[in-house]
Amino acid sequence: MDDENKDESVTPALSRRLRAAIAAGSGWIGFDRFMHMALYEPGLGYYSNAQPKIGRMPAGKARARASEGPDSDFVTAPEMSALFGQCLARQIAEALHVSGTDTVYEFGAGNGTLARDILTAIGPHIRRYCIVDVSASLRARQAQALQAFGAQVQWLEALPDTLEGVLLGNEVLDAMPVKLLARHDGQWQERGVAWETDATEASDTADAGSFIWQDRPGKLRPPIDIPNDGDYLTELHPQAEAFVRTTSERLARGAALWIDYGFGEREYYHPERSMGTLVCHHRHQVDSDPLALVGQKDITSHVNFTGVAVAAQETGLEVLGYTSQGRFLINCGIEDLLQAASLPQRSMAAKLLHEHEMGELFKVMMLGRGPFWEPLGFTRGDRTHTL
Repeated sequence: MDDENKDESVTPALSRRLRAAIAAGSGWIGFDRFMHMALYEPGLGYYSNAQPKIGRMPAGKARARASEGPDSDFVTAPEMSALFGQCLARQIAEALHVSGTDTVYEFGAGNGTLARDILTAIGPHIRRYCIVDVSASLRARQAQALQAFGAQVQWLEALPDTLEGVLLGNEVLDAMPVKLLARHDGQWQERGVAWETDATEASDTADAGSFIWQDRPGKLRPPIDIPNDGDYLTELHPQAEAFVRTTSERLARGAALWIDYGFGEREYYHPERSMGTLVCHHRHQVDSDPLALVGQKDITSHVNFTGVAVAAQETGLEVLGYTSQGRFLINCGIEDLLQAASLPQRSMAAKLLHEHEMGELFKVMMLGRGPFWEPLGFTRGDRTHTL
């Protein structure tokens, strides 16, 4: 779907709701509120509407315009290679055995591909595979992909007060709303969104105008000092950290696996990372303008894994391991699995491992409650000390 043919039933309606929120906020809302509505506003936000989201990159424009329908916006590791799920399954099976549990809780299960690969690999070890997902359209895709597993797979409308088992989130934390901080002339301000009416348009055009950035003084600051007084843009992650804290509090027995692109705190707030990490994904293209095509594209931010670790530790969980995705997959035996793979399968799996692809940018963190143990995926190359 080309930009000029975007779904007019979604974007204007969402725009009007955002403008109403801005008006109610005296002409301004924080970016976290804007991002939440852009992604999750019921029926209209990116993850709440029915447009395709996750899938393989099209081979070319001819395929993109073929009768098969509009493209997806991005591809995740499970869609690239089934070996990703098979390796995760080995780590999950070990965690279920060590903790004496039999349930997996997956948050944001995408098309259901990862769940299918895990259940195919270690189904007998799992009594219940519970999915928590806010997207009705994705839940429908998951149900289709997982119908062979019957009642073993369940969808939860609300998180239970007590969790026992393995919690799993692949590219979940990066999609949680962030606050933006901008430094100008040595002064920190919170960056939010306002609406600017286009006076050049006809006066009877209610939607004439655009969303614009607007910074306001506030008390928010980055968690660590960032040297020099040059201009700087960055993010804070209160919602992701609150989510980790809540799930960790409810985890009475078991472990949690969080996989996402991100860094430890010192690298995240490095003086040279002056433009922040916020990006958008639309038709397999990356841009940095979340104020355009609102509701039509994904908005994400890299994860501050130090903040994730601290939030979990505050509830009594231990950091069992933290490493790159490439190292985690190698520790879990992907090299052995590659021996039986075809050449095309090896080529796609290599993207999960190589440093210039997903192998280094993506990290894996495992948390657990109870006595410390060394999980399979972190036996070599653990970086917990860098957090």
